[in-house]
Amino acid sequence: MWSGDELDLDAYLARIGFERNYGVGGELRPDLSTLYAVHRAHTGAIAFESLDVLLGRPVALDIRSIEEKLVHGRRGGYCYEQNSLLAAALERIGFEVSGRGARNRTRGDALLAVTHAVLVVTVDGEPWLCDAGFGHQGPREPVPLGSPGTEVQQGKWTYRIREEADGVLVLCLLRGGVWRDLYAFSPQHYHPVDYVVLNHYSSSHPLSSFVGRVIVQRPGDDIRRALVGRELSLLHPDGRAEQRSVAPGELLDVLGQEFGLRLPERDAAELVGIYLAED
Repeated sequence: MWSGDELDLDAYLARIGFERNYGVGGELRPDLSTLYAVHRAHTGAIAFESLDVLLGRPVALDIRSIEEKLVHGRRGGYCYEQNSLLAAALERIGFEVSGRGARNRTRGDALLAVTHAVLVVTVDGEPWLCDAGFGHQGPREPVPLGSPGTEVQQGKWTYRIREEADGVLVLCLLRGGVWRDLYAFSPQHYHPVDYVVLNHYSSSHPLSSFVGRVIVQRPGDDIRRALVGRELSLLHPDGRAEQRSVAPGELLDVLGQEFGLRLPERDAAELVGIYLAED
């Protein structure tokens, strides 16, 4: 399903610093401890970014292209790339992985289309939400789906799943003492070909939030970082947000220092040029 047999698993594990940071050697097993370790390593190493959309380049979702970009090229990606890569790795290890389509709920009462890709991984008969592609507000680790309402602590951030009618599940984040809906998803299974359709909208439609602006984000155990357009935000669990404007001359340094992202020379020059053109 996820082309895990085509993935260079050793290169992926090296990219996310899996053995270096988690000290796991020998054969990988499809158990809960491995799921936690891989998910956490992935979200810590690979930044969320949609810079190819801004640069007018196609976003390919075949596993070879994703591996070349995110693993060997050490770039980041957005949800379809991130979770397709994670799904391929988990499938290769032996996990049961299925896709879901989610509806973003971070923009108040606005009803948005289903455009977010997430994964459900089953371990010992229990389902877990896995998502390496929701940017700075996304979970660092798997979230259990079997007991809605259970609060899950990840670093200084707290998540829970809320259940609605018709089997719809909602991922919620506690920030500043207030529970906030992040996204909702139904039991309907999504396949890689479905993400190709969603990716086309997200990467090309004029109403897509990714078209025409820089979006680079990174979750952390303490501070969450987001660069959207010219604004760099540092978000804290207590609800505080530090914000400042990023000038074109410091853009590349910010990408490297805050998000661990270094672009090839051509991409970097084009990106700075786009920033300068907005002045």
